[in-house]
Amino acid sequence: MAVKRHRHRQERITLIDVARVAGVSSITVSRALRNPEKVSPKLRDTILRIIEDMGYVPDFAARALASRNNGIIGVLSPALASYVFLSVMRGIEDRVRSTDLRIQYANTHFDPAEEIKQLKLFFGQNPAGIIIAGVEVHEPVIELLKKAPCPVVQIMDITVPPVDMAIGIDHRAAAIAATRHLLAAGYRRIGLLGGHMDIRGRHRLEGYRSVLEEAGLFDPALVQSSDIHTSVGVGCSLLDRLLRQVPDSDAVFCHNDDIALGVLFECQRRGLRVPEDFGICGFNDLDFTSVSQPTLTTVRLPRYDIGYRAVEMIVRAETDNRIRGTVDLCYTLIERQSTRKMG
Repeated sequence: MAVKRHRHRQERITLIDVARVAGVSSITVSRALRNPEKVSPKLRDTILRIIEDMGYVPDFAARALASRNNGIIGVLSPALASYVFLSVMRGIEDRVRSTDLRIQYANTHFDPAEEIKQLKLFFGQNPAGIIIAGVEVHEPVIELLKKAPCPVVQIMDITVPPVDMAIGIDHRAAAIAATRHLLAAGYRRIGLLGGHMDIRGRHRLEGYRSVLEEAGLFDPALVQSSDIHTSVGVGCSLLDRLLRQVPDSDAVFCHNDDIALGVLFECQRRGLRVPEDFGICGFNDLDFTSVSQPTLTTVRLPRYDIGYRAVEMIVRAETDNRIRGTVDLCYTLIERQSTRKMG
């Protein structure tokens, strides 16, 4: 006769258990986890030590029932593998670390249909918030975001009015500053090299074009782009294409620093002196731009701060201290050797 064996499980440590040992209310324990800045450092350290000693693990299922969300912040990006987005992710995760929230990522591949699919999946889980990068101006996406059951933060670009909250920079204004800088440095046949023309890319194109049209120097042939994932190699090929179509080009504004580095390598291969014969301006201020030879002029984005403060906006919305509208963290034009044209 078979004997049925019963598994004995240790009783789950609850928030109330932690509160009892700490001599505080369960609300105070929850606040120490979710909004540590609202608890005195001494009490917070005591609570966190007790949590560690007791082995308390938050019950996210119970939280979902109690607070009507599952404690997850959904993060949607068109290119999760992008080196640019890694700094944003680091900011997101550093801010989440001091809370009992969790992060779940989704890659949308610059596809509005995929954005809709992933948003519906997140919304069905009752998330604590949504952070979304690269939202295209497609009515179905916008309408879905307007119906979100949680706070929504659109990040990176602030040119389009948000459905809820937004944080990032004005990419059109950044492109205007970069193009004006190239003109001021003495360049006149300035190309634009880009990858996939997502919403940020289109806004940079608008800014670039507006400056050159005002100067009477815009030529559609100066704009070269590629739909494939951008890389150093793509930068090389785009410059080759530009110089075949517009041989007298003397500078480029690149949609990102990978393309700019490829342009630099292609200039060196062709014997074009940078910056004397050819100027290069990138975008993002990745680490290598300050150590290349010559160093690369670029537009710096506060990528870490964008991620960190996006989470902060969701946390504050949960506590009825919402930051409404748009937060402009501003870009910085970093002038380096690649655009210092000699007289």
